[in-house]
Amino acid sequence: MTTDLSATAVRDTEETRTANVYSAEVSELYDLVYKGRGKNYAHECAVVTELVRARRPGAASLLDVACGTGEHLRTFRFMFDEVEGVELSPTMRAAAAGKVPGVTIHDGDIRRFDTGRTYDAVCSLFGTLGYMTDTAELAAAVSSMAAHLPAGGVLIVEPWYFPARFIDGHIAGDFVRGANRTVARVGRMARTTGSTVRQESHWSVADATGVRHFDQVQIFTLFEPADYTAAFRRAGCDVEYIESGDIGDGRGLFVGVRH
Repeated sequence: MTTDLSATAVRDTEETRTANVYSAEVSELYDLVYKGRGKNYAHECAVVTELVRARRPGAASLLDVACGTGEHLRTFRFMFDEVEGVELSPTMRAAAAGKVPGVTIHDGDIRRFDTGRTYDAVCSLFGTLGYMTDTAELAAAVSSMAAHLPAGGVLIVEPWYFPARFIDGHIAGDFVRGANRTVARVGRMARTTGSTVRQESHWSVADATGVRHFDQVQIFTLFEPADYTAAFRRAGCDVEYIESGDIGDGRGLFVGVRH
């Protein structure tokens, strides 16, 4: 069995929480697994776009932060005149650049990035803020995103799980067949100390070259709804939390408008 050492080392520095956790192996299989699970990127983009335009009707530009492999950008580019992305993982960033040629994908850490301009809307989907280690990093990430908005600009964030909704010891599994490969992934999430969660996953991949295996470790923080709200307000945004089953795993959305 081979081991994804970069992912296993995720605990060593704050940078690895969001960069190395998505190794080349994980990035290669990411879309197959989540599309196999039924993730509807186009529908999620429609929900976000509707929320943005309800608050900023003329919104013409959007920045997708922690854009991953660029699946949301593939739809957003048809809904806004200008779209760009920010992604820390080199392999995820390369995948996104290949899908949306002509769209700028910035190399950046959600806690401290600067694209040099503002956008009518900024979004971060799929619970990326769960990788933040504490409320200071959470506030830094929200402030970095809000700094890319003009007055009246809209910030939309999908949180990770709240403590009250987290199932300690949760076990999950996926089995997906693609055109040229089959992937099985099993995992378990459990609290380690306080609000910290360790998620361990084991991947098995079968294709024309044979069968291979690797492990992935992700470390998350369970933030309270009030932690997200405080971060938005500190960043100069009015904010509301919207319960929604239309995005991701039904964790809802925080929607802010910058003063």
